[in-house]
Amino acid sequence: QVQLVESGGGLVQSGGSLRLSCAASGRTFSSYRMGWFRQAPGKEREFVGTISRSASSAFYADSVKGRFTISRDNAENTVFLFMNNLKPEDTAVYYCAAGLSFGVLTRAAQYDYWGQGTQVTVSS
Repeated sequence: QVQLVESGGGLVQSGGSLRLSCAASGRTFSSYRMGWFRQAPGKEREFVGTISRSASSAFYADSVKGRFTISRDNAENTVFLFMNNLKPEDTAVYYCAAGLSFGVLTRAAQYDYWGQGTQVTVSS
C-alpha cells in the first residue's frame, strides 16, 4: 500500500507556472506507474498525464501537451507536475495517483491509490 500527499497548489495568474509535488510513503514507489488527474467543479475527473516507473516515458492529455511536464524521483519517492502557461480552464483540484497495472494508464479506474488533491486556481 502507498499513501500519497500532494502539495504546491495555489492561485496563479494566467500565463504563470506552478509545480505540484506528490510525496509517496512506502519503499515500493518505483513499482507504481504514477498519474496526475484533475477535477473542476461540476465536471468529471480528467486525465492529465502519466509517467512510467523508470521515468523513461510520459504521456499527456492533448489539453496540456506542451505546457505540462511530469517527472519523478524514485530515490525521493516523489512525482512532480510542472505546469507552464497556465490558463483559467486549468483551474481544478489536482490529484496524483499510483497504479500497479502495466501499460499507459489514462483512466482513473486503472489507478489503485489516490492523494487528497491540491487546488490550483488560475485567474484571468
